[in-house]
Amino acid sequence: MLSIDWRSPAAYQYAKGIPAAGFAWEYLRRHDDYRREFQAIAGLSEPDPERLEAFVQRWGLRFSDRS
Repeated sequence: MLSIDWRSPAAYQYAKGIPAAGFAWEYLRRHDDYRREFQAIAGLSEPDPERLEAFVQRWGLRFSDRS
């Protein structure tokens, strides 16, 4: 549980200066369904590519290609 007072505008003052991707991450990381699904996938040694793609599509995530 968060320790800030969500009703206080001062608690979110920093949000005015973050880019859209940062704001989206602040929302997403607090979403219980996302956190549960991420933990399930992260706990697998070899996630199924179809399951990963479904996760990416559901949450609107993009990952850069690594060389």
